This record gives sequence, C-alpha cells and structure tokens, in this order.
Amino acid sequence: MAKKKPAPSLPFPQKGTDAASIKEQLANAAANDKNWRRGRTFSLVFYPGDEVSEVSKQAYLAFSYENGLNVSAFPSLRKFETEVVAMSIALMNGDADVVGNMTSGGTESILCAVKTAKNKWAKENADTIPEVIVPQSAHPAFDKACDYFGLKLVHVPVDKQTLRADVAAMEKAITPNTVMIVGSAPSYPHGLIDPIEDLAKVAQKHHLLFHVDACVGGYALPFVERLGYPVPKFDFRVPGVTSISMDLHKYGYATKGASVVLYKNSVLRKNQYFLYTEWTGGIYISPTVTGTRPGGPIAAAWAVLNFLGEEGYLRINKAVMEATEKIIAGINAIEGLYVIGKPEMSVLGFTSDKYDIFRIGDEMNLKGWHIDKQQNPDSLHLTISYGNVQAVDDFLTDLKEAVKQAKKLTLDKIGGKVAVGLVKGASKVLPEKQMSKLTQAVAKMGGTGVPKRSAAMYGVMGAISNEGDLNEILLNLMDGLNKMEQ
Repeated sequence: MAKKKPAPSLPFPQKGTDAASIKEQLANAAANDKNWRRGRTFSLVFYPGDEVSEVSKQAYLAFSYENGLNVSAFPSLRKFETEVVAMSIALMNGDADVVGNMTSGGTESILCAVKTAKNKWAKENADTIPEVIVPQSAHPAFDKACDYFGLKLVHVPVDKQTLRADVAAMEKAITPNTVMIVGSAPSYPHGLIDPIEDLAKVAQKHHLLFHVDACVGGYALPFVERLGYPVPKFDFRVPGVTSISMDLHKYGYATKGASVVLYKNSVLRKNQYFLYTEWTGGIYISPTVTGTRPGGPIAAAWAVLNFLGEEGYLRINKAVMEATEKIIAGINAIEGLYVIGKPEMSVLGFTSDKYDIFRIGDEMNLKGWHIDKQQNPDSLHLTISYGNVQAVDDFLTDLKEAVKQAKKLTLDKIGGKVAVGLVKGASKVLPEKQMSKLTQAVAKMGGTGVPKRSAAMYGVMGAISNEGDLNEILLNLMDGLNKMEQ
C-alpha cells in the first residue's frame, strides 16, 4: 500500500479573519521588502511621488473589480483603453492607421507581437517554422514568446564596440523562414538604442516584420527628445517599423501591470486575436493573451497619463535626466569605474577595469541599495526613475565607500572566472533563503565551501561544466517557490 501523503502544512481557514488583523499581517509581511520610497531601489519600481501615486491608487481601486474581457459590459474600460492607446500612438508618431491594445506588461506585449508574426506567417506559408532574429541584448521575453508559440529564435551577437545590434550580422542571419527582426529602444542592459533606421531598411528590403521593443523607453524617450537630448528615431516615423511595445508601468509611472502593443495597421493586428466560435458557452474572442483583464491597471494608466500630461512628464524626465547625468559623471570620476557606452536615457550599466564589480555590488547591497548584476560584460545595472532622484548624492557617496571596501576584501578560493549568468538572473527573483540553498548546491558541485557573498558565489558557477546540472538546480529551486517554506 502506498504511503499516505502528509496533509498540507496550511489548511484552508475555517473562519474568517477580521480586517484589522489582515491589515497588520500585510504590514508585517512587507517589513522585509525593499523600501523603494527612499529611492534606493534601481529597478522593479517606478515611483512618481505621493501625489501621482494617490491618483493612480484611487483609479485602480475604483475599477478593481471590473473586467476588460467584455468591454460591452464595461464601456468605461473601453473608453480608458482606447484613449490610452490613442495617446500612446501620438507619442510614437503614428498615423491614423496605427492601432493597438493594452496588455498586462511588456512580456505580454511581446508575446502578442510574436503571436501576430506567427499567425501572419501561417497564412502565407505551409508547414515551416518561422524564425525571429534578435540581437543578443534583446529582452528574454522574446525567448519566452518563441518557446510558447513554437517559433525559432535566432540570437545575433551585438557589435563588440557599440554593444548595439549589429545590422550586417542580423541581415546575414536572415533565411527564407525569417518572419520578423527586432530592435530595442533602448536595450535594458545598457540603455543603448539599437540602429532602428538601419534595421528597418533591412526589414523592408527582405519584406519582414520589424518590432521595436520600447518597453523601457516608450514613455520616456519622446519627452527626453523634447527636452533637447539627442535621441535617434525609433518610432513610426521610421518606415519599416511594423509594431512597437511600450510599458506604462515603467516610465509611464502607472501601476503594475500595464503596457501597450501597437501595430502599423488593423490588418496586421487581426493576427493577434484569438477567436473560437464552437464553444457551448457562446462565441469567445480575446484581443490579447489574457482572458480576464483587470480593470484597475487600465483605469489607473488612463488617470496617470491625464493627470501628468505632457507638462508633468517633461518635468519628471528633466529631473531624471539631470540625476542621470550626475550619476554618470560621478561613476566615471571614480578610479577604475566607468559607464558602458553612451546611454540615450536613464538606463545604464557600469563596470570596472580594475576591481571585481560584483564585490562592489555586494557592498552596495549591504548598504541598503538594490542593484542588479549583469554579464557580458560583467556589470551593475541602474534604472534611474523619478523615485531615485532624491538619493543621487547618497548613492555616489556610498559607491565611493563600496569601492574602498571592495579593495580590502580578499579573494575567496573558488577557482574559475564568472562563467554562467543563470544564477545572476536567479538572484533577481529568488528569496534570500532560496539563494542560500542554490549557493550550497552549487558549492557542493564545485567542490568548495559555501561563499558568504554573492560575488564569490557567482564565481563558483565557473566550476560547473555541465549546464544541464545547473539548469536542474535552478528549476528545482524555482519550483520550490510555489511551496510554503517550512
């Protein structure tokens, strides 16, 4: 007889909990979260200040139960979405033919664009797998989309000098099965805009779709350009651009999750829709990936765009760009540190030709900063938004001290250079306890003790030659996130 499995560690509550206790438990649960209101978190949260936040919050709450799946039942959401899309089209210099939809975030917008490319391909080609070509710096959402929808994704190394898309190499990668190429405005790792106009010419030459991933820059670059900063054309002013993704919950300063995907015309967008007419529950049609579409983010995005307007976004972006310039100058003034490339906006990566950049990152994290780690090249990442403006001087002061501290640290005997980036990515999503388990598992495989700092732990990855083993460790740890910690 099979052994009976133990009961769940947390049974379904038999009785309800009073509201005051729920509020207290929520506050306690958040006690160890990053305090992003102090401006010390350089990603994940884009805080516009208390006034804008309150407008967004009230709009979100007012429509938190409405469902955008059927806008005939909620014409308010139809109004909000169509107006948000129209304002976004105006920012992207689209004409009267450009159309779009709101989504839950940049990943869903990219999923929609890739699904659209696949469906268009299927109508015109028989029994062949379409291919999408992206620069190596493109967001992994394209990998996810191709994995979900069964397309072949082709990664092309970026130009070694500029770290932007290598146009000649991307054109060389085109095959008879290529359906779409991709450029970023800007790429997330270094805040660099790919040569969009040149890529668009390639797309036109080969009759391909061309998607511009402006998830990061879509609601910032238009205002940065109006403030007089040099911004290369990346939007529908460029002939050959057929779709654009742009995130409202990033530099649009709306609540999570809100994004927009735009298409050159309705004929192309129709490939995005899902339609099923044989269901006993009636005709089912869905414009985007999700079925139920929460009304809160749609209403909140509309409220923030209208509350700020062009004047408000110019004010915010002026402050952010001035802060960015100060940070870039401050980083470059520290011996051994430098900003990678010349970012067009407030997203950047910085590294060192003298020190272990991850040790510096460790010291900054110990000082209460949240800074992501990157690879190829090894670097630290900053997404500077309005909430970070208040903390610029503190950041530069602590960074100088972190460099001094990093100099003093002795190297752990771990062997090997940083070689695998999977764990760097895992550090962004795994809680501290799970990262500790990962460290122990990897250290055991590498034949060394458990390192105390993440910079040393990254180095241990170089001792693992079998990437499949590392993948299995990471998958098991991620699977564990769906279970309660004992």
